[in-house]
Amino acid sequence: YKSDIVRACIRPKIKAVGKLLPKHIQRLKDGIKVNDVTYMRFLLEEPNPLMTGQMLQEKVAMQLALNNNAFILIIRDDFERATELYPIPCVGVEAIYIDNILYLKFTYRNGKTDMFPYSEIIHLRNDYYNNDIFGESPAPALAPLMEVVTVTDQGIIKAIKNSGVIRWLLKFATGNRPEDIKKATKDFADNYLSIESDTFGAAGINSSTEAQRIEPKDYVPNALQQANIINRLYSFFGVNEKIVQGNYTEDEWNSYYEIAIEPLALQMSGEYTRKLFTRRERGFGNSIFFDANNLACASIKTKLALQAMVDRGAMTPNEWRETMNLAPVEGGDTPIRRLDTAPTNTTADEGGE
Repeated sequence: YKSDIVRACIRPKIKAVGKLLPKHIQRLKDGIKVNDVTYMRFLLEEPNPLMTGQMLQEKVAMQLALNNNAFILIIRDDFERATELYPIPCVGVEAIYIDNILYLKFTYRNGKTDMFPYSEIIHLRNDYYNNDIFGESPAPALAPLMEVVTVTDQGIIKAIKNSGVIRWLLKFATGNRPEDIKKATKDFADNYLSIESDTFGAAGINSSTEAQRIEPKDYVPNALQQANIINRLYSFFGVNEKIVQGNYTEDEWNSYYEIAIEPLALQMSGEYTRKLFTRRERGFGNSIFFDANNLACASIKTKLALQAMVDRGAMTPNEWRETMNLAPVEGGDTPIRRLDTAPTNTTADEGGE
């Protein structure tokens, strides 16, 4: 996390996850509706007194990107309804079974520990491979690459510091005592190299002494080598230069969304749903859905073309206005439909009459 390149790689994903809008929806026989239950709406908007839902999602996404594991603790009331959600900032976690019930034991930076049942933890993970519970840590794969980055940066810094340094080697033809050599060298440096000297820029030496200039040769990685290292980091985190710098096109962002954001949004929807609702509540169609409408990357031309979706009732006027960053209007939450786009059976019935 201390690396500027790593932060640049994970920041687009973190900000995108923060913009996902969690919604409590219910699937009924007559369709899907947004269930505006007060306690759940407040839980998703303000999961705890310290942060909003957006900040919680960003913090969890940061932990997931760096550790391939992220944990959220669920606090419930006397009626077993979730009332608060807290991200767990642990430095270590251990799985423990007690009476065939899975618990997670967390270790914090101050050395203290806590243990919670797994049923009260929203657990997000990446690189889910060998371990039955946890995602694989990215450290073994990332550490050698970060070492190369560190060595490269240090080499550049050292080369810059030494770029203005000129070294000299004085060769004495006659045998001198060590103290005489040291004194002659100091006199040469004081007279020739010191900017405070009266003779700065000019120095005199006798015929028995030879002054040889030595240019420093420091290794400086070329632009291609540095670009290859950065591209390896980009590939590791699934981004590219355009995504990092925010100069992507509509299609480029959609590709990044499908690869990096959508899988995480689906995982969050599934994990939130199964941990915040009982099996009975899920049986009645209750679930949490993370809406990516705020992540839509579309040109003005594409947004204007969405009016066809409004005409066909696929979008409400207010949903379309939201894509244009316009305020909602009264009555705009009711779907509308042009007469020439009515359902097929309705048109047939009217024609039969």
